[in-house]
Amino acid sequence: MARLRSFQRLAAHFVDIADFLLVYIEEAHPSDGWVSSDAAYNIPKHQCLQDRLRAAQLMREGAPDCPLAVDTMDNASSAAYGAYFERLYVIQEEKVMYQGGRGPEGYKISELRTWLDQYKTRLQSPSTVVIQV
Repeated sequence: MARLRSFQRLAAHFVDIADFLLVYIEEAHPSDGWVSSDAAYNIPKHQCLQDRLRAAQLMREGAPDCPLAVDTMDNASSAAYGAYFERLYVIQEEKVMYQGGRGPEGYKISELRTWLDQYKTRLQSPSTVVIQV
């Protein structure tokens, strides 16, 4: 939950330059599988899309102002982006501009904040065009 709150604060801070989206993927530590001792929720392995949609609502509660998408049962999004278990991305014009490390160790909101700060600075800096005649 703390990570979701941090993500939500980041999204609120940079709402003027970026659109944010949460994508709920396969449960990393299902209660009927490899259980984590610090798991915040008791979520069994998803057997169908409805299971995944119900579990995704818990994520929605942690970041209610952020749009939420749910990965397909064949985990197409997770596979395409190597997101398993959590990961941060910036995508512009169908190109990955920033790819954070794999979670949980590589999930660093501060690193993404730095990238977004630098991007915002570039947007606000007037570009200089030199024309030689």
